[in-house]
Amino acid sequence: MRIRLFIQLAVLICVLAHPSFAFAAQEGNSLKQRQSQLKAIQNQISQQQQSLVDTSKQRKQLLALLKQDEKAIARVAAKINQTKQQLKQVKSKITELEKKANQLERLKKSQQDSLAKQLASAYLAGNHDYTKMLLSQQNPSKVERMLVYYQYLNNARIAALKQLKQTQAELDTLQQQRTREQTQLNALVIEQESQAKNLNKEKAQRQQTQLQLQRTLRSKNEQLEQLQIEEASLIRVIEQALKEVKANPDMTGLAKLRKKLKWPTKGRIRNSFGSTRRGQIKWKGITLAAPEGQNIHAIAPGKVIFADWLKGFGMVLVIDHGKGYMSLYGYAQALLKASGDTVQKNEPIALVGLSGGQTQPGLYFEIRHKGQAVDPAKYCRR
Repeated sequence: MRIRLFIQLAVLICVLAHPSFAFAAQEGNSLKQRQSQLKAIQNQISQQQQSLVDTSKQRKQLLALLKQDEKAIARVAAKINQTKQQLKQVKSKITELEKKANQLERLKKSQQDSLAKQLASAYLAGNHDYTKMLLSQQNPSKVERMLVYYQYLNNARIAALKQLKQTQAELDTLQQQRTREQTQLNALVIEQESQAKNLNKEKAQRQQTQLQLQRTLRSKNEQLEQLQIEEASLIRVIEQALKEVKANPDMTGLAKLRKKLKWPTKGRIRNSFGSTRRGQIKWKGITLAAPEGQNIHAIAPGKVIFADWLKGFGMVLVIDHGKGYMSLYGYAQALLKASGDTVQKNEPIALVGLSGGQTQPGLYFEIRHKGQAVDPAKYCRR
């Protein structure tokens, strides 16, 4: 029996060491390559289901693949969000142009009516021969007044014609601009549809990877061990961020903002601070159930000190608010800010997602002071 187990173990090590199963962790792999990698790992796991060999290697490979999948989703989601903003701006611009065009049309109508009245008045007054008027026996002062009056009417008609011509030119220019904006709008709609298809493909790939990853965490002990690893990774990130943070007198921290801050996004609290997560592990923040793609806002002004994928927490963004205060936003679908960016209160910084191996969309949110997690409910009001 021992010899048989030894042979199975030796064969398994050879299989795992084979170059065809080497995991390509380079960023930017195509969807097709990631699908191929997943299939290779699935074959390994299928061959080992009856074996006592540890599956930690496959788990690491799947986590690396999950990271690629979720980063690919983040890129596409960020593009979609950018396209949405562009669509919003273009639509607003078209509305503004239409409003201005309507104003010009009303002005043009008014000018046309005014000019028509002037022409009708001139017609009713008759055709005046200024030479005869000068040679007539009428009072010279009366003739002079008539000449001034007719000259005034003539100048008024010329001015009215110029205004009408200028209004028509503005309308023509406005129409050309509106046509260009509409063309851009149509192109953005097509681009958004294409991006949506790409996002669905990336999500499908991510779901396959996620399901396969869950298969490697069969027991509660394995799940607990994984949570401990994830928590340790987060602590390392926080400690590293604290070392790199430089004091900024313009950032006043959160001490004076207790119960004055808004929650980063609208949603229902799924897990509260301090509640049991698994075993002895407690929640160091809160999770808010919210729709995928919904905006996540910065709770206060600060500087982004971390913006990347983190095991167990997915796409994560950390903001330094000064005086040792930090806020952390995880499980994001996409990050809208990069490390080093300055953010303002209530500014959109990310989109709600289910990255990090989550099965339901939401936001993982922490507030820390000098590296220690504190209850976000003490700072954010309902």
